[in-house]
Amino acid sequence: MDATPYDGGAAPGQAWSSRQLAVVVPTLNESANVPVLVGLLHEVLAGIEWEVLFVDDDSRDGTPDVVRRLAQTDPRVRCLQRIGRRGLSSACIEGILATSAPVVAVMDADLQHDETLLPQMYAALAGGDLDIVVASRYIPGGGTGDLDAKRVAISGLATKLSRLIVKSDLADPMSGFFMLRREVFSGAVRHLSGQGFKILLDIFASSPRKLRFRELAFTFRARRFGESKLDSMVAWEYLMLIADKLVGHIIPVRFVLFALIGGLGVVVNLLVLRAFLGLGARFSVAETLATIAAMVCNFMLNNKFTYRDRRLKGARLVRGLVTFCVGCSIGAVANIGIAGEVFGDGSSWWLAGLAGALIGAVWNYAIASTYTWGRAK
Repeated sequence: MDATPYDGGAAPGQAWSSRQLAVVVPTLNESANVPVLVGLLHEVLAGIEWEVLFVDDDSRDGTPDVVRRLAQTDPRVRCLQRIGRRGLSSACIEGILATSAPVVAVMDADLQHDETLLPQMYAALAGGDLDIVVASRYIPGGGTGDLDAKRVAISGLATKLSRLIVKSDLADPMSGFFMLRREVFSGAVRHLSGQGFKILLDIFASSPRKLRFRELAFTFRARRFGESKLDSMVAWEYLMLIADKLVGHIIPVRFVLFALIGGLGVVVNLLVLRAFLGLGARFSVAETLATIAAMVCNFMLNNKFTYRDRRLKGARLVRGLVTFCVGCSIGAVANIGIAGEVFGDGSSWWLAGLAGALIGAVWNYAIASTYTWGRAK
């Protein structure tokens, strides 16, 4: 039987329509907001072929189930549920990759972004002379609404820091509400850091060319349901994004942080060793306990900072600690072996020690990234 290649048309008896616009919405425990947002999108996007893709980081409040129930009766609604990983930027990246729409908008699920701006953003891009349209709080007509003074001040500082990596004169590079052409995203996607929560800044910093943009004013609204996901680590994630864009092309920022925490582990080892020797413990016992303490300290700090986007909890935390300690033990053997070989060749003791430490650090980082904090299967 001859087979006719599929040409992308509709199946017999089916109506076919292309999606002109996709709205990507990252979610984490937003079950009450999802139905409201979908209803609002229906109201403001009449006349545009659109879809909304909720990218959920394994919410425990039933958000994925709410989205799927809506999708049963509304083909415009889609759910992409991620297991074992989280992060707003990476969620946006996966959501954009999962849609075929030529124009994509990114907005939050908490109803703080003004959905009535979407048609205007879409019309601005339709003119063909823009790459991206940004909803801005910091141009005339925009505002931060009821956002507290502390968060406004932090946002202002973050905007100033963004000038280190983005030269475009964006008034609100920290905005989480924007719309762009697919080809713009495709040009930047392989250079994106995917760290933290400021995907717009990442796109501007990663684009191989200067982007043509326009900012449209909007006022930040108060959250209607649920709680804010911003915590004390948001500033840390933002600084990691800035650092990655500044030096990530030379050396991975995650490795630098891993190595710095490893250095702190040496300090912990010495302090614990001194403490147990002071209590009268034999050196072998004291050193064993000090090594274990250093490994546990390094593991917990790396879980909180270095691999925050993959941080382990519950049973996975225990398994991760075991693999980390085993991997570091093997790394210690490699460290000693390499240092011995280098020293045996007539090199100075400090060069031998440095070579061993470097090999051990690279080994530990590789094992940690692959096995301890590797992506969930």
